[in-house]
This record gives sequence, C-alpha cells and structure tokens, in this order.
Amino acid sequence: MSKVWLVTGANSGFGRAFTEAAVAVGDVVVATARRPEALADLVTAHPDQVEAVALDVTDQARIDSVVADVVRRHGRIDVLVNNAGRTHVGAAEETTDGELRSLFDLHFFGPAALVRAVLPHMRERRSGAVVQMSSMGGQMTFPGFSAYCGTKFALEGFSDALAAEVAPLGIKVLIVEPGSFRTNLLGGATTSDQIADYADTVGPTRRAIAAGDGDQPGDPAKGVAAVLAALADVNTPLRLPLGGDGVDAVVGHLDAQRTEIATWEKVARDTAFDA
Repeated sequence: MSKVWLVTGANSGFGRAFTEAAVAVGDVVVATARRPEALADLVTAHPDQVEAVALDVTDQARIDSVVADVVRRHGRIDVLVNNAGRTHVGAAEETTDGELRSLFDLHFFGPAALVRAVLPHMRERRSGAVVQMSSMGGQMTFPGFSAYCGTKFALEGFSDALAAEVAPLGIKVLIVEPGSFRTNLLGGATTSDQIADYADTVGPTRRAIAAGDGDQPGDPAKGVAAVLAALADVNTPLRLPLGGDGVDAVVGHLDAQRTEIATWEKVARDTAFDA
C-alpha cells in the first residue's frame, strides 16, 4: 500500500529529494513550499503522485487547514517531514530579537505545530512517522551559529521527548542531523549586523559560509536514501547524523563532553547535603 507524505520546504534540497524518493517507490507526496510553482515540473511528471501546496510553516492557521485537507482527501498522513528552514549567521550579541524569534518560528514553533496537527490522525491509526530535519548543529555549535543551533537544540529536545511519548502508539520519530550537504541552505543565509569585537570569532564563519556554497560534499539524494533505510528498519534510530563530516563532528563533540564531565565529575558529585 502506498504511503502519503507531507513534506515542508519541498521545492529544493532535502525536501525535493524526499519528494523524488517517495515518488520513486510509488508513494503520494503533498509537497509544500512558500512558492509551490517551483514544484511544477514534478507535478507535471507525476500528476497522480505529487501535489504542490502553498504553506508557510510559520502560519498556524494555514498548517491546520492544510493537514485537515490532506486527511480529508487522502484519509491519512503516513510520514511528516519537517524540512523547511534557512540558516543565519551572527554573534549572539549581534542577533536581534526579531531575527531570533523569526528563526524559532521557522525551525521550532512551525514544526511543533505540524506535529500537533498530524498526531491525532496518526494516533487513531496507531501508525506513522515524523522526520525532523535538524543538523549536526542540533548537538554542537560554532561561533556565529547561536541562533541557528539554538533552534535546532530546541527541536531535538522536543523531538526526544516526543519519541518516547508516541513510540507505544506505533509512531516513529527520527531526528536527522546532516553535515554539509549541497542544498541552498548556505546560499539563503541571512546575517546580523556586525560588531567589530567579534571579527576574530564570527568572521571565519561568515567567510566559510560565503565561500562554501556549491562545494558541499553531501548528496541530498543519498542522504534521503539513508533516512528511508532508517525508517524502514525495525530498529529505527532516534538520531541519524548524515555525511562523514556530520558523523565526525557529532562523535567528536560527544567525546569532548564525556572528557569534560570526567574531569569535573568529583566536583559535580560532591554537592549533596552533608549526612
């Protein structure tokens, strides 16, 4: 039986790769984007499998309407892929409240609203999967990425608890943590106004973002194939780093955390009231 997918940010990068992969196995994809006309070629090539729908994931009312419409027409949503996103570069002090809130609306509150919208239908069927597109920046960060990684840390914490809550109901949650993949993420980066004192710390990040677009080693199609393999496995992982750089970065970060905890373990443990 074919599955019904709801994919956000489906016009390019991972979103488009998810759409193409699902179509290749005979599934139906409701592919959403702020500019759905960018999906016209896929709709034309697969009119019975791809529907392009306008959706800004920061629009709560529109989220509820889209999900209700998909369920009404297709009877279910088998897989939700929360993929829509962008990156932002700026020191924590440089980042304005508006910039920070805008990013949280896109990467956290929007996906959370979509999860709440689809879960009643998945719970009723005791089946479904939620794919949360995070980043290796969901576990670690770099100078200049406080806002971006802050949103991904929040998404991962939310998703970690979500996974434990819905697993007994037959619903899977998979957090995907890509490294550097050839999408338009870097090309669409926004930046904060610069403060000179952060030139030595955030400056290299700004330059790397500007120079790295188009040279990323990761292939989104291969990344999506790995995600589909993880979803199909009886032991779907909670987290799936993608790309050699993503795996290395996450493992290195976890090793550094373990070393730091071990160094301070005695001090940290010696904090109980005296007997």
